[in-house]
Amino acid sequence: MAKVLLAGESWVSATIDHKGYDPFPHTQVQIGCARLLDVLREGGHEVTHMRSHDVAEFFPLTREELDEYDVVLLSDVGANTLLLPPQVFDHGRPTPNRLHLLRDWVRDGGGLMMAGGYLSFQGFGAKANYAGTAVEQILPVDIHRWDDRVESPQGVTGTLTGVEHPVVAGLERSWPILLGYQQLVAKEDATVLAEVDGDPLLAVRSVGEGRTLAFASDVSPHWAPTEFMDWAGYGLLFSQAMSWLAGETEKED
Repeated sequence: MAKVLLAGESWVSATIDHKGYDPFPHTQVQIGCARLLDVLREGGHEVTHMRSHDVAEFFPLTREELDEYDVVLLSDVGANTLLLPPQVFDHGRPTPNRLHLLRDWVRDGGGLMMAGGYLSFQGFGAKANYAGTAVEQILPVDIHRWDDRVESPQGVTGTLTGVEHPVVAGLERSWPILLGYQQLVAKEDATVLAEVDGDPLLAVRSVGEGRTLAFASDVSPHWAPTEFMDWAGYGLLFSQAMSWLAGETEKED
């Protein structure tokens, strides 16, 4: 069982409904990872979900806080949110660089996964902005410095590369459709476990004493449609990913 910190995968929607002469503003917090949280917990993992709007303030700032977890999963939360805690943005005070903290923590034995999305890797309009950072240094992939999305409304299929690995054990070769992904470049020492249209979809890497994993598509809509999220392999894939990242299975990469 892994202790997992899932940071991101939520958003606040602000809407104004116009009813004749009268506008009606309202806001709502949306949680994109409800299904993922369920399957990870069903797999025996202990998962803490830190919503995107809480990450800047509450994501670990010290090694001691990070050491409470085996795995950190970053999903759809950009580099700025990690780099600009209130101490810096509001008060102009120095704080530890959390991207450096994650890099060093992984090298000493931690596990890091990044899942795709509009604010993952480089992201929509390059706003996620992980290219050139300490997090990119440890990921299994290199990140373009431009908008890296490949929108695929027609549906594209992930396919295993045939490499045997604990993360993909028991999964069928061809996966249900996805509606988009990030175009990434596998590092030379990475192991690509699945591809989509010739690009890496799932890649892993050993970094010092730790491990990293990149999943180039989303864990929730819109890129992850019902076909993918209702697939029996959805829970198996991500539960096995957490176990491997936590060091509970052999590296084999």
